[in-house]
Amino acid sequence: MKVNVEIDCTPQEARQFIGLPDVQPMQTAVMEKLQHQMLDNIQKVSPEALMQSWLSFDPKFAERFTDMFAAMTGLGGTRASDKK
Repeated sequence: MKVNVEIDCTPQEARQFIGLPDVQPMQTAVMEKLQHQMLDNIQKVSPEALMQSWLSFDPKFAERFTDMFAAMTGLGGTRASDKK
């Protein structure tokens, strides 16, 4: 014997029928907080902020980066400060 039962209702109606709580207000609040945190953290990973944090780690980082880039591209010779 085979029995098929079709129920045509919205998800909200099904939750109410079963007795599950309405979590929409909580879900909205959590999503708003998550969105706010993500927007705040975007500033921390901007190129300017990353370079600032890298440069503050090692004061000579910019000079070393320039030397490395010049050596990789073959554009660099010796700097005037290196000549003695």
